[in-house]
Amino acid sequence: MSKYSLHEIIYGHHDLRVHVPISSCTLATGAQEVYRAIEDYIKRTGVSAEIHRVGCMGLCFLDPWIMIAGKNLPPAIYANVKPLDVEKILDRYLSEDLSGAYALRFRIDDKDYGIPLLDDKPEWKYQVRFVSRNCGIIDPESIDEYIRTGGYEGLRKALKMKPEEVIEVVRKSGLRGRGGAGFPTWLKWKITYEQKSDEKYVICNGDEGDPGAFMNRLLAESDPHRVVEGLIIAAYAVGATKGYIFVRAEKPLMADRLEKAVVEARKKGFLGEKILGTSFNFDIEVYRSAGAFVCGEETALIAAIEGRARPRQRPPYPAVSGLWGKPTLVNNVETLAHVATIFQVGVEEFTKYGTEKSKGTKMFCVTGAVKRTGVYEVPVGTTIKKLVYELAGGPIEGRKVKAVQVGGPSGGCIPFNLFDLELDYETLQAYGAIMGSGGLVVIDDSGCMVNVAKYFTDFTLAESCGKCLPCRVGMKIMNDILGRIVNGEGDVSDIEVLRDLGVSIIKTSLCGLGGSAPNPVLSTLRYFDNEYREHIENRKCPAKVCPKLVTYVIINEKCRGCGVCARQCPANAITGAAGKPHYIDSSKCVRCGACLISCPFGAIEKT
Repeated sequence: MSKYSLHEIIYGHHDLRVHVPISSCTLATGAQEVYRAIEDYIKRTGVSAEIHRVGCMGLCFLDPWIMIAGKNLPPAIYANVKPLDVEKILDRYLSEDLSGAYALRFRIDDKDYGIPLLDDKPEWKYQVRFVSRNCGIIDPESIDEYIRTGGYEGLRKALKMKPEEVIEVVRKSGLRGRGGAGFPTWLKWKITYEQKSDEKYVICNGDEGDPGAFMNRLLAESDPHRVVEGLIIAAYAVGATKGYIFVRAEKPLMADRLEKAVVEARKKGFLGEKILGTSFNFDIEVYRSAGAFVCGEETALIAAIEGRARPRQRPPYPAVSGLWGKPTLVNNVETLAHVATIFQVGVEEFTKYGTEKSKGTKMFCVTGAVKRTGVYEVPVGTTIKKLVYELAGGPIEGRKVKAVQVGGPSGGCIPFNLFDLELDYETLQAYGAIMGSGGLVVIDDSGCMVNVAKYFTDFTLAESCGKCLPCRVGMKIMNDILGRIVNGEGDVSDIEVLRDLGVSIIKTSLCGLGGSAPNPVLSTLRYFDNEYREHIENRKCPAKVCPKLVTYVIINEKCRGCGVCARQCPANAITGAAGKPHYIDSSKCVRCGACLISCPFGAIEKT
């Protein structure tokens, strides 16, 4: 991104430009209302200002945020803005009072405004914004802004090469698939390219169904043309004439922006007949899926486009026989965005980061028990500890991190004592987890690891297509055993049954869902065997999470007899006179926790 382009995009052509992120996550926190409040301010005051819609930059703990840029002032970012804050913030900024803001390092003078630089904050300075460089900066619905930042220059370079040369560039980059197993991207392209067929297809997998993972959604919503450009380059390299971007219907803004990007790219000559004056013909369709977690597996995704989302036996692999029996290349959103960026800025820039076996950067979505939830792009090989503690801020006060669930519901749980492990494909797999799409769910000491395993097993069981017996029946048995354990009805023999069954399911399942679904159970058995034994042998949940293994009691000395807990109890298990200590009948209590949450005096405890 050139300095001129950055200046133009940030400052615009008015005395004042207010950037407002409009994405699924910011809209959920009130960004649209903030946008309207800014519109009202501009109309009411008559200030020469414009509103600039941008995407999300990934720092979810700041949402909703705005950035203000004035002709004589540095760009200032304000966090957690409410509509009622808008007038005060804008008045203060116009009077050159930037208190309460972060500044971007981009400066127009040397004056010290006494505010912190975002670049100096660990959540930003430890990132390498390679593929996410435009997120939160440009208008995602403007192809002109994307072009001003170097957009579609990668495509122009690729079209001057032979397809084999394009594939060779990807090989030299060392790029691996960012959607799961980390298969070498160039090799998948080469296999597809070598197939002799009258038709070939390329598909962008934007399904992203992992709980707590939204890297692809954020990237596609904030910089959709980068994804489109990557898909066009891939199509040229393998000889495809038709492409699909597979998006869940539950992500309408992502689908809308990708569709608009396709239309704009077509108008500019980047799609359609004789692209950029060459003989290359290619077009894209955005396909809105009804939604199924199994569609993250490429054969199920292909089957969904054809009519029914069920995985197929491999081989043949999609590169040989995919959509409608034709050679088909499937890459995910982040992989294709990396392709576009590599061709824009060069292989050397990409390979400066990463490990010997895994080059470049990776976007990780950190959620759960941390102070700063968000999406962080860091070099592959960054340690879990650095990501969780330095970028995401560690746990909230008074709590300790116990583990991270890495790689989505089919990933594994890594305990705190292994947080020095590097986040790369081989390392995580050796310790019972997977990179997956890049989701990290942080679990603190208030979490029960047996309950965590049960939660993720519930999810994968519900999302199984049911086609193969190991996944359909095996995961049901594992889930039932876990159900007994969290209810205090388990047996010591259950531990070995879970281990043996989990290994068998992984070895015999048809697709990647079943082949990784037991990971949460196997990894928690590996690292938290003591918690399983506490549930089974002592009928206790150390974290006081499993409902059947806890009892709610009222502390007489703290109880004021207000009756709030009794009114909230759905089982009528709480009795007592007004102004007197109340009592919980454990035989009626359903362990819902409503009393604990509602008590204004902290008089209820779990034992």
